[in-house]
Formats: sequence, structure tokens, C-alpha cells
Amino acid sequence: MKPELLVSISGIRDTTVELADEFVAELDKRRIPASLLVAPRLKGKYRLIRDAGTQEWLRARQRHGDAILMNGYDQAATRKRRAEFAALPAHEAMLRLIAADRVMEEAGLRTRLFAPPRWIVSEGALLMLPRVGFRLCADLTAIRDLEQRTAVRARVLGVGEGFLSEPWWCRALIMSAQRVARRGGTVRLAITAKHLQRPGTRQAFIDAIDLSLYHGARPAAYRWPYDREHSSAA
Repeated sequence: MKPELLVSISGIRDTTVELADEFVAELDKRRIPASLLVAPRLKGKYRLIRDAGTQEWLRARQRHGDAILMNGYDQAATRKRRAEFAALPAHEAMLRLIAADRVMEEAGLRTRLFAPPRWIVSEGALLMLPRVGFRLCADLTAIRDLEQRTAVRARVLGVGEGFLSEPWWCRALIMSAQRVARRGGTVRLAITAKHLQRPGTRQAFIDAIDLSLYHGARPAAYRWPYDREHSSAA
């Protein structure tokens, strides 16, 4: 089976949208659609609904062919040192999903694709996602079709968003991406937008992309239905 390459960017907001724009220009040169992880609220009292510029950029990228994934509601830790959706019971997860969905709809960015903050999702949240209309969940170890209840097993290789960014980690990411592509797997590369300002980190991420392409990986974005072969019961 031919390998696939999925590249995602999170943490997109007023202070990072220019970095994201410069990076997706590199992806455009390689004909790689981006998967853009968007949260209605972020640290520092950021509100997407008040940021017309970022909203318009995201809508333009969506028209261009990029995917929008909802990346939580406000990414606040619901328990000490735990990501927003990492340990939520079903009812609380449902309330946050509904609130975030409403904001995304108001911003013209409503999506049926979900990626939890730091890629970690609780069983309660997984239960509620299809009940509030989501069809796909991309978490740390799998891409889940929530309607068919199947999953493609593939681990995220990332910088930021719960992952390290040191030079040794970036080298390990490059080697891991190359290994997965050689084996015909799904290469899932993820970076937080603020880390794109570091030239070494940015170049390492691009190197991982280029090596994946060299080994025949087919560029794609997260989508539903996710039509990779060899999916298993979720």
C-alpha cells in the first residue's frame, strides 16, 4: 500500500497566522494540503470570533482545499496537567463540544472533523462526538471514523502540542517519518504554529515532509470518510 502524508498545524491565532501562512506556502509548492487545527479560545483571552483576519485566512485556506479540524473549545486543562479533553466525562465533553461547534459555525468554519488538544481524548468525549455530529476524530494513535466505528492506526509525530522541540527530538522525528513512509504507513506530522518561528525546527519539519515524499508518500488532508485500507474496529 502506498504511504500517505498528513501535515497539520495547530495554535493558529492573531500572533501566529503569518507564520502559518508562510509555512503553508511551502506546502503549496509541494502540493500538500494542510490540516488546520482550530480552537475558538486560546490562552491570553484570545477569541477567534473577534479575530476577523484569522477567520478570513482560515476560510480562504479551506476554499483552497485545506481541512479544518476543531481543536477543542478553550484548551484549558480540566485537571492538573491534563489536556482539555483528556479526562472529561461524557456530559462535560458534550457541553464543550456544543459550545465550540456554535462558535465555529458563527465564524463560518464549522467542521465535522475533530482533533483533541494534545491529541488525547477521553472515552466520554469519544462517546459524545458522534452524538453532536462529528464524523472523524484524529487522536494520538489513530484516525477514527465515528460513524463506521473503524480506525486507522497511525501515531502522530509532532513538535509542540505536547511534544518536544529540542534538536534531538527533531532528528528523531525525521527518522521516524522516513521509516513509516518506507513501510507504506500513514505519516502524521504535526506542528504548533509558534514553533515555525524557529528556523532549525521549521527546517527539520520540512525535511521530514520531503523525506516522506521521497519515499512515495501521497499528500492528503484529514477528511471523512477516511478511506485508507486496513482499518480495524475502533
